[in-house]
Amino acid sequence: MAGSSLDSLISLLNTRVADLQQLVIARNMYPASSVTDLSAVDVALKAMELQVQNIKDRLREETEAVPKAKKLIEASLRQQKKLESMSAHVPSYLPERMTLINQETSKCRLPETSKPEHGLRSLNLEEEPAVLPKEKKGRGSPPLWYITSEELDSLSSYMRGRLTLDKVNAAINDMSAYAEANAQLITAPRKKLAESMLDRALELREIGGNEAVKGKYFFLETDVKGPSLKLDNTGKAILTVLRHLGRISETRIGHHRVIILLKPQ
Repeated sequence: MAGSSLDSLISLLNTRVADLQQLVIARNMYPASSVTDLSAVDVALKAMELQVQNIKDRLREETEAVPKAKKLIEASLRQQKKLESMSAHVPSYLPERMTLINQETSKCRLPETSKPEHGLRSLNLEEEPAVLPKEKKGRGSPPLWYITSEELDSLSSYMRGRLTLDKVNAAINDMSAYAEANAQLITAPRKKLAESMLDRALELREIGGNEAVKGKYFFLETDVKGPSLKLDNTGKAILTVLRHLGRISETRIGHHRVIILLKPQ
């Protein structure tokens, strides 16, 4: 029995020693590389944690920005509707207002080299026209009161005929240009008027002093020379439509048919 117990103890000790030897071998097999590998794993893990945190922060910012983006989209849609409405009521043809006005103004100006002699200056000043009524001082360009598609559609088919919104509003541009050219002639100092334009300017001033016209923009039937409004059947139809829609009124002063621009009611 004693020998058997001793053999068992020796066998157990040998097994324990073998296990310890295996552990020592495993421990010392790759001592340097194991530490390096663990350090690399730690660095990579920390980098991943930082990326995850950045993603969380970005998601939080995006979530907070969603209500602002919704408000911006709503404001953009409202603005789009306004622009679409404006686009629907503006004619595709808008000639430059100043083209006709500059032509009329260049005709009524004296050349710069033509100056009155010294002895005639006092006479010219005495003949300067009377001061215009207050209504005609400091006014800007005639307003452009275009018609809308709803107004055009409200007319009877007989009155509307083949007129389009663009044709009528292009004619309004012409009428505004005629009226502005006349206003410039009326307010131009007499000494700056060419001799050929003096009679016309005086005639326009006389018409402008009439109670029916005073303080309003107007033009004469003889001013109608295009480019869009002409005294043909289409032009007469346009004038009828604009008179019906309250954009113009007409009166006769002397031998002239005077057309007055009106603000729509």
